[in-house]
Amino acid sequence: MGKFKDIWDKSKDGNRSGQRSFLRFAIVITAVFVLFLFIKKDSVVRWVQAGFTIHQQEKRIEQFEQDNARLDERIHMLSTSRDSLEKFAREEFGFAEPGDDVYLEE
Repeated sequence: MGKFKDIWDKSKDGNRSGQRSFLRFAIVITAVFVLFLFIKKDSVVRWVQAGFTIHQQEKRIEQFEQDNARLDERIHMLSTSRDSLEKFAREEFGFAEPGDDVYLEE
């Protein structure tokens, strides 16, 4: 860390003053650039957060598309097969044919 403090002491530049001046300039510009990136309204932090949000939303969309495909398949099955429709009506709504024994769960 001692060498880093020495970079700001112009009396120690000697015959390397051009290099040390450029290094000081580069350090200041880099610090300003980093501060600008993190403090500005459209900062890198916000970009990263937006990337995570987009990734999560894409996963949710994929889940919803899978759910919709599964529900569409079930609708198709219930609308084309009388047996599956009867089974669904019995299980979900407690429907029964005449003569069937119906047991209700509480």
